[in-house]
Amino acid sequence: MSKNVFRFAPSPNGHLHLGHALSALLNARAAVALNGRLLLRVEDIDRTRCTPELERDMFEDLAWLGLQWEQPVVRQSDCFSFYRAALERLQDTGLVYPAYLTRAEIKGFVSKREAAGEAWPRDPDGAPLYPGDAAVLCDAELRQRAASDAPFALRLDMKGALERIGARPSWQEAGAEGGGLFEPPVSVEADPVAWGDVVLARKDTPTSYHLSVVVDDARQSVTDVLRGQDLYHATSVHRVLQDLLGLPQPVYRHHRLVLDTDGRKLSKSNGDTSLKALRAAGMTHAMLRRRIGL
Repeated sequence: MSKNVFRFAPSPNGHLHLGHALSALLNARAAVALNGRLLLRVEDIDRTRCTPELERDMFEDLAWLGLQWEQPVVRQSDCFSFYRAALERLQDTGLVYPAYLTRAEIKGFVSKREAAGEAWPRDPDGAPLYPGDAAVLCDAELRQRAASDAPFALRLDMKGALERIGARPSWQEAGAEGGGLFEPPVSVEADPVAWGDVVLARKDTPTSYHLSVVVDDARQSVTDVLRGQDLYHATSVHRVLQDLLGLPQPVYRHHRLVLDTDGRKLSKSNGDTSLKALRAAGMTHAMLRRRIGL
């Protein structure tokens, strides 16, 4: 019988915080409890924000946590050829199209519509759904951008993807800690339409988080994806991509989040206190475990 394979997959685009510590330790505990394996994957497709210095600090944090993982460590920056191949397979289905609207143009268009009283749909993360280039740009501008060196995103025709799959996807959700680890998973119906036509790649980057994560999990034979509750709804997108690419479906386990005093989830971008700073201030393992409820 094959072993359960877990993975912890941080991004060195900022210093790890208490939320990362919880996720890392829960993955390590689950691997031990289920007599499985633990892999480490460095998600560094953003070559601008991910730096060698931040990766070095990340490994120091993980060593301080006592995390142990199998070698070799997979870095996404070494795997672009695999993502490009998966993207080409999706393009061959006719479900991927170039979109030239910038983030600022989308935001400006939606802001005007909302200011006029229209309730514009938003994805589970709160971002406005892509309205389509033709809603903002005239035919001449679209032709000009397509013929020029203008930046673009490659988006997935979500409705077309669901028609090709032929059924609304679902996923298997199980517990993330304690006795829940041993309980049988339950089926959860996915809602990928809530995300609209998601970005799969951009002109200067041959992949996105959604595409790379499903390719990596399949390549590494990951059986159990244990990650934060903030990624729960993203599973809908991942299941669509897995079905389109013929990739295996892991069991998903979404854990609770570590919140700040205002009830807000911790974030690198919000400057929440890092593990590096907490270590320097004298935090011990016992103090950390109490803080994150372990």
